[in-house]
Amino acid sequence: MRAQAGDVMRFTSRKAGNPEHRATVVEVLGRDGEPPYRLRYDDGHESEIFPGPGCVIETRPARDAAQPHTMGESR
Repeated sequence: MRAQAGDVMRFTSRKAGNPEHRATVVEVLGRDGEPPYRLRYDDGHESEIFPGPGCVIETRPARDAAQPHTMGESR
């Protein structure tokens, strides 16, 4: 798994009904984009993690492509 600052990590639960949560990568602590990562969650707290199997990374280019844009807007 590789990430860079600005990527978003989504964490899913193995239990039905538990909500997914997200955090933004604020710092990559490993070499070449590898874990551990310092994350900032929506509520503002930060933690260092080694992601597990329920984690998916949304990289910046993938998120940018999913964002709608209007006519005349440059990228």
